[in-house]
Amino acid sequence: MNVLALAALAASLQLTPAAAPSLNVEQYSLDNGLTVLLSHDDRLPVVAVEVRYLVGSAHEVQGRTGFAHLFEHLMFQGSANFDDEYFKPFAPLGAKINGTTSNDRTNYYQQVPSQYLEQVLWMESDRMENLLPALTLKKLNNQRDVVKNERRQNYEDRPYGVAWGMMAESLYPKGHPYHHLTIGSHADLTAATLDDVKKFFMQYYVPANAVITIVGDFDKDATKKMVEKYFGHIPKGNRAPTPKAALPKLDKVVKVTAEDEVKLPRVYFAWNSPAIYKDGDAALDVLSTVLTDGKSSRLYKALVYDKKVAKDVAAYQVSRLLSGFYVVQATAAKGVTVETLTKALEEELGKALATPPTADEFNRVLNGWRKNFYGGLAAVLSKMQLVSTYYHFTGDPNFLGKDLARYTRLDPAKVHAAAKTWLPLDKRVELVITPKAAAAAPAGGAK
Repeated sequence: MNVLALAALAASLQLTPAAAPSLNVEQYSLDNGLTVLLSHDDRLPVVAVEVRYLVGSAHEVQGRTGFAHLFEHLMFQGSANFDDEYFKPFAPLGAKINGTTSNDRTNYYQQVPSQYLEQVLWMESDRMENLLPALTLKKLNNQRDVVKNERRQNYEDRPYGVAWGMMAESLYPKGHPYHHLTIGSHADLTAATLDDVKKFFMQYYVPANAVITIVGDFDKDATKKMVEKYFGHIPKGNRAPTPKAALPKLDKVVKVTAEDEVKLPRVYFAWNSPAIYKDGDAALDVLSTVLTDGKSSRLYKALVYDKKVAKDVAAYQVSRLLSGFYVVQATAAKGVTVETLTKALEEELGKALATPPTADEFNRVLNGWRKNFYGGLAAVLSKMQLVSTYYHFTGDPNFLGKDLARYTRLDPAKVHAAAKTWLPLDKRVELVITPKAAAAAPAGGAK
């Protein structure tokens, strides 16, 4: 990023030596409960819009899993006043457009040239208000099959894809909102009737359970009028309560194994960890980089370079609203047994967690984090998603300064304390994926 671009970014964030950075978000609500978040940024003549519905797989009940993700697909199939593929009118504009589903929310977003903001608001409001009149059994069956195929591609047929469902079931007990995969089960998707999905939509896809975030180059007064025009008359509905669940605690090593169509074994160590933005969340992010980012990182050097028992190694904190989970994984080098890899991973992880990060390790991680943090604010689309996430998970869309402080106030001792608190080696999920006999790699020495 050049000097002029950095200066423009600093100005847009209201960075001053005396104050924490601010996204300068204006928050208000319509009479029907729709939350509106506006952040002006005129560095480029583009605008990004997200409509976030506060419903994810954590809101689903047993026997009805996968509905939130199914609606991510159905919302692009047309509504009463535009009964066609949602993407079609935006393609000639060079728009960026998509939707995603997580445990905690479903979102739909577009980035378009600023003059097309009104078209986005009209299209979003029509599918919020008028999706059901255009929803047919044919559309449901079509997208049901698409989602089932997506499950096969991402979890059943993808190498090591079975690990994610097994980890969720091992870390979270039955009945916990995070026990099942966001994509749902084949059985539940098959059983879903048109009436079932319509009831789900009427419960969750309403103004009181939605947040619209607009970031970019727009006229604030004109935008407020458009938001009121297109969304203000839609019946309110109710905001969905946030699911409640205690943080699970492991009291032993839970061993889980599975065979998969893979060439090499892989071992996962996993722990329950703090929720997003809670104490320990940022420290575990920093720890991940110390452990496995780069050839000189603690676990990579030990397992891949020195001992040559692993082909790759990774550590990461998965942050979510109710709680997170932390994973350290390693794929065996060719010819290395699961037993050898597991023993080496446990030994080297124990050594790596025994001492705090050095000053050099910590400063390198923090500098890299700052670069990525501010880099993510350079584009209105990623900035928009950050604003929306801050509001959803903290209640404060201007959480940027506090988010920055979560990292800048850390030190090696705090990172070490988080590791000792959250990653006991004698209380973990140990998941092993081994090759099916026909898929196993030929015997040979490690390379």
